[in-house]
Amino acid sequence: MEIRSLTRAEAERRGALLKVERYDVDVDLTGLVDGTEVRCVSTVTFSCREPGAETFVDCAAEVRGATLNGRSLTPAGGGRISLPALSGHNILRVESVQADTATGQGVHKVIDPADGEVYVWMSFEPDEARFVWACFDQPDLKAPHAFTVTAPPAWTVTSNSGDPRIEELESARRWTFPDTPPLSTYNTVINAGPFHEIRREADGHDLGVYARRSLAPILERDADELFTLTRQGLAFFGEVFAMPFPQRKYDQVFVPEFGGAMENYGCVTWSDAFLRRVTPTPAESELLAKVLLHEMAHMWFGNIVTMRWWDDLWLNEAFAEFACHWAAEHATRYTDAWASHLAGGKLRAYLSDQGPVSHPIHQPIHDVAQAASIFDNITYPKGASVLQQLMTYVGEVRFRVGMTAYFARHAWGSATLQDLIDALSEASGRDLDTWRTAWLATAGTDRFSLERDDDTVTLVAADTPRPQVLAVGAYSRTCGNGGTSGTSGRNDDTDGRHSDTDGEVLERRALVRVEVTQTRTPVTGLPNEADLDVLLINDEDLTFATTRPDPATRDAFFRAAAQLPTAISRGVATATVWDMLTTGEATAAEAGRCITAVLMAETSDAVIEPCLTLAANIAELWAPEGERAGLTEAVAEACLRLAMDPGRRQVALRGLARTATTPDDLARLREQAGDDVDLLWRTLVREAELGGDVSSESALLLERDPDPDAWVRALTVRAALPDPAAKAEVWQKLAVDRAVPVNSVGQVAAAFWRPDQDALLLPYTQHYLDSIPHLHRGGMIPAMVFAGQLFPPHAIDPAYIEEAQKASHEAVPVVRNTLLERSDTVRRMLHSRGTPTDPVSG
Repeated sequence: MEIRSLTRAEAERRGALLKVERYDVDVDLTGLVDGTEVRCVSTVTFSCREPGAETFVDCAAEVRGATLNGRSLTPAGGGRISLPALSGHNILRVESVQADTATGQGVHKVIDPADGEVYVWMSFEPDEARFVWACFDQPDLKAPHAFTVTAPPAWTVTSNSGDPRIEELESARRWTFPDTPPLSTYNTVINAGPFHEIRREADGHDLGVYARRSLAPILERDADELFTLTRQGLAFFGEVFAMPFPQRKYDQVFVPEFGGAMENYGCVTWSDAFLRRVTPTPAESELLAKVLLHEMAHMWFGNIVTMRWWDDLWLNEAFAEFACHWAAEHATRYTDAWASHLAGGKLRAYLSDQGPVSHPIHQPIHDVAQAASIFDNITYPKGASVLQQLMTYVGEVRFRVGMTAYFARHAWGSATLQDLIDALSEASGRDLDTWRTAWLATAGTDRFSLERDDDTVTLVAADTPRPQVLAVGAYSRTCGNGGTSGTSGRNDDTDGRHSDTDGEVLERRALVRVEVTQTRTPVTGLPNEADLDVLLINDEDLTFATTRPDPATRDAFFRAAAQLPTAISRGVATATVWDMLTTGEATAAEAGRCITAVLMAETSDAVIEPCLTLAANIAELWAPEGERAGLTEAVAEACLRLAMDPGRRQVALRGLARTATTPDDLARLREQAGDDVDLLWRTLVREAELGGDVSSESALLLERDPDPDAWVRALTVRAALPDPAAKAEVWQKLAVDRAVPVNSVGQVAAAFWRPDQDALLLPYTQHYLDSIPHLHRGGMIPAMVFAGQLFPPHAIDPAYIEEAQKASHEAVPVVRNTLLERSDTVRRMLHSRGTPTDPVSG
């Protein structure tokens, strides 16, 4: 029977009826050593406000036995057990087994290929705890959880609360954890295995990091950075929310075959792909910091104060995404965090917000299946940007006061959007109802341009704009190494490498803030227009809005982007150029040249890598066939020049491994790689794509690579080969068997779908369509990954996109939305390549 998704009406009825007092959950993991079963006994103590009423408990695992107040129960099917004739006080006991720990939801068993050791992790967002044990799986029914875990004697077990009591049994160990504070079911966790563990004391907290034994050297390498960031983040959030993290123990567990990271209270679970097998690049290090701070912010946004229902998912995710950038810039060495956000996530959000699955940040959610479909670019990067605008709108000091009040009022309970708006309105003295409706209840992106009439400059919105505060920067050309004259102090570059064009740079003469309340807004306080070369709308990137240069200065704007003096100003210009490409208002050649020039001028380590990726993507995915080689060569040339700087060498050579086309480029890569196994794998992928015979070399490299997941790199090499047998083998492992770890699917898929291999790839475009009804297998994260990463960017036409979009209507919501969003992006790529399509909306 199909597992039913909890509806909002059902959750509201159950939430009004019940108060959950506690969960006592016994978990037996000993069956995972040689088998697949996790056995659980869940005892739920709860009261009923209407004695005699009926409800249900969620349990999508196999039920072996269930009693309510001593009476036997029969599962109703659909992942539910009916609970009839409730008493005022009730004790429910359910014995269950989850046997699908390979592809099932909630719990996953992994065998490390390096040494055969077994690891198990659990992840429950948004409603996957029910696949492991019986519970009332909705966010507002919070309760303390007490976990008792029986595991093999060599294993370490982690959970939400610290310092378990450990008992030695005949052939196992029993771990008894203290009660957690009141938590939603999705915030709980158990992870286990023969972990390598490192602990550190910091500011009164007992910090721990864990990884599988085969990655112990890498965990040791990264431990100082992880502990430093954890200490900095806990101190920052404890101060700005006036609420220190209330538990002494804070653990972070890195596990294999996990997608992303999960904010389990006091015990964050990570994909161990974040433990880079080679020295991380600056962008990779910053990403680690931001993810760490994102999950930590959830301790407050989501765990201590939880959304009442999934329509307020953004109260968790958007706030955590905003807060991680806020903390990174204020409390860590990653002071360009907002600039890298603009270069990455925000560009994706602009595209998504102008596509077929755009939605309000806050919207009615009918059931949990629909909720799973909005863990997306609107909820995350757009939501973060909107919250940055909200802090700008009310002022950072008042914003902090409002957040302090919000946490003080709602700690360990549930809250709604209105609760937050009330707290911020009181603190700021501003009526935020209009702001809330415009920004949170309305989809779409504002667009601004400037009109100049003699000495008058007017900011013009394309449609009725949202209330917001943004800035206009005024720039004049100068020569030499001059810096900026801006007043913000954020992301200022001081080494003079602002431009690659005749030594000219742009110096900021003024930064004028403008509060927008109507379609036309005068911009006052700018210097004499005759002295200005560029007026940059949304300078400092304070709001979420796209911009356009006026037609008379369009081409000059494209040339000037690389001459702007800061990472954030160059990023704002790049965002404009990128948006014009995606809406068909700029060609791939124009955008590629502009962004490659920005890449050569960029001085922020955090931005160089995403900028290089953007330039390479334009050449590979957006350029017409006749222009692809030239744009690719231009990016390769930029990489060669960047590689002369020792600080940029690693990133530049990775970029060259993606774009090399000449024998000289490939030879230089091999020469530069030396013993760099990562760069050798990347070079082999490129040589394989170009038809080189690299099979023997790949096999030898696999033997010497110490990475336990190196087989994925070898599979990536085979994926790139223009060979029918290799394509068939890779598709089977990737899409049918799902043997590739979820965090590596994108890497293998990108090598599989190569340009200039259309004849080989054509059969797999149909295979993708055939797979759509099954893409949701394994839960939310695999559904998003496989639906998005396997969608073909090549060997298709607009008719195929229509067919895929039509097929998506029968898919579950998370697959449907992911597919529609990805297909819209590819449709825009086809338009840019010159393939006739419907008009591209902006």
